[in-house]
Order: sequence, then structure tokens, then C-alpha cells
Amino acid sequence: MNDDLLHGGALDRMQAAYPNAPTPWIDLSTGINPWPYLAGALPAAAWQHLPTVAAMQACRAAMASAIGAPESALLLAPGSELLIRLLPTVIAPRTVALASPTYGDHARAWRASGADVLETADPLAEAGKVDALVLCNPNNPTGMVHERSQLGQALTRQAARNGWLIVDEAYADLVPALSLAPMAGAERLIILRSFGKFYGLAGLRLGALLGPPTLLEATSQRLGVWPVSGPALAIGRQAYGDDHWQAETREQLAAARRRLDKILLDSGLWLVGGTDLFRLVRTENAPQLWHRLAEAGLYVRRFDYAPDLLRIGLPSNAEAERRLAAALSL
Repeated sequence: MNDDLLHGGALDRMQAAYPNAPTPWIDLSTGINPWPYLAGALPAAAWQHLPTVAAMQACRAAMASAIGAPESALLLAPGSELLIRLLPTVIAPRTVALASPTYGDHARAWRASGADVLETADPLAEAGKVDALVLCNPNNPTGMVHERSQLGQALTRQAARNGWLIVDEAYADLVPALSLAPMAGAERLIILRSFGKFYGLAGLRLGALLGPPTLLEATSQRLGVWPVSGPALAIGRQAYGDDHWQAETREQLAAARRRLDKILLDSGLWLVGGTDLFRLVRTENAPQLWHRLAEAGLYVRRFDYAPDLLRIGLPSNAEAERRLAAALSL
């Protein structure tokens, strides 16, 4: 499989594959905020010293407050991607159900652990029937959402058979009302959170696992003594404590998404889903369109399992919007 099919974000490989494309390249292949949080100056100790317990606790407290979770139910980690791969070593479900389509590493991680994985368009129908039910809320790439009440009912059914409900909330910062974070710590509930997407700092590698105490302890043992870097803790503390930036950013992203929708619809594409950080479109000539956009220096996300779909992130400025609209109109 080509590397760009795994996640997007492989801009270096795109540049090598399309050396004659106009520059600068516009990377729309990831659902990451193109207007990142601008942290203030960091203390020298964040760079020079090993991360302290106090710094870890301060970042954890800020994150818990921002997402409405009990602080005691939250474990910081270097991004949610690592947690996805660690979970099969912490719990050992024999049967796992997850949405289809959804973020691909969930299925890959569970299959690699030897679990029997069921991918289904209606994962909630499997609640109470499998050892682990895995959902992304909102879902990537479709943008489908599940209300708290629906997930609460699924948790009840899962708990009745000593199963797990695992909710990946990588995009929940966009719609905080959807999050199960206030329920964190409940038995049989696991929540994954990601910092990089909403705050636009994916390279920082910061995330969290929310769950009952025994799960957090087992995961902490696997992560080690200094799982998160000092700069990540300092920036995370700032960002999670900045309520004003969070509110303004939600408005900014929604406005940019509306502009992107107009570009896509004006070009004749069929808009079938997404969030305020990316849109999902369907077109019969998706492979040809993907190639044409790449030749124009525009990198969007394609999918090996759905050759008629493309995922397109938010252009960061008016010139990027203009180039996208021009390339789509050819």
C-alpha cells in the first residue's frame, strides 16, 4: 500500500512523486486545524529538565477541566495513536466490533492482537454482543455522530456482558456536547482524546486515556516514567486553559468549513460527510481527481477501501482556497 493511503500527511513522499507540481504544496490530507494554537514562551526547564510530576499534574488538570472530565480518570500520553496500539496489551477482547468506515488503525491494532474484528455500518447494533465495541465520535472520515444517550445505552449493554465501550474522541473538541468525558472513570468505558487535531499541533504528540483506575494503572506501567515531553506538558497546559481561544477557534473552523463546502459543491462534487476540520466527498472519478489535484500541488486524502471517496481538509488562507477551486474546475 502506498504510504499516502495509510494516514495522509506524507507530504515529503508526495513532493517526491510529483516533483513538477507548483509550490508551495497545500496539504489538505489531514483533519488538523490549519490555524494552530500559538503558545507563549516556554520556561527553560521545560526543555532542559526531565518532565516533573508537577508539570504532568498541571497539564492533566487543565485538560480535565477543559473537557469536563474527572481529573482522577485521565492519564496523559504521547498522542492517542500509541494508545490505540497499547490497548490490546491492556485488555484482551476476543471479539471487537467497530464502525465501517472509520479510522483504520483501530481495526489494524485489534486484528494484530488476534481478535475477531467485525466492521459494520451499524456498530451500536452490536452493543452487548461483543467483548469490545469501538467507535469514533465524531467519526473519521464520515463525520457521523452518536449522542451521549445512545452511547450511554451501549455502555449499559456492554457492561452487562463485561465488555468494553471504547470511544475515540479525537474530534470531540469540535462538539464538546457529544463527549462522554463527564462519565470518565465508569467501569467498562474507555475514552481516547487527541490534542493535535483541534489545537493544530499534531507534532507535539499529546493525548489522553480516560478510564477506570485499574485500566489507567496498567497503561501507565506500559508508558513509563516520562511519557509526555516537558514542552508538550507546558503547551498543553496553556492551550487547555485558554477558553477564549477555544471558543473563537470553533467559530473560525465552522466558517472555513462553510467556505470549503461552497467550493466543493460549486465544482459538482457530492458532499457526503465530514466535520468542521474536513469534508468527505464522493465522485466516480476520485482516483483521477486525486491525481489531478496532486499535479496542481494539492494533497488530499484517498482511501484504498473506497475508490470513490476523497477527504479534503480546510485550506488555510484565501490563496489556498483559490488554488483548490481552480484545480477542481479543470
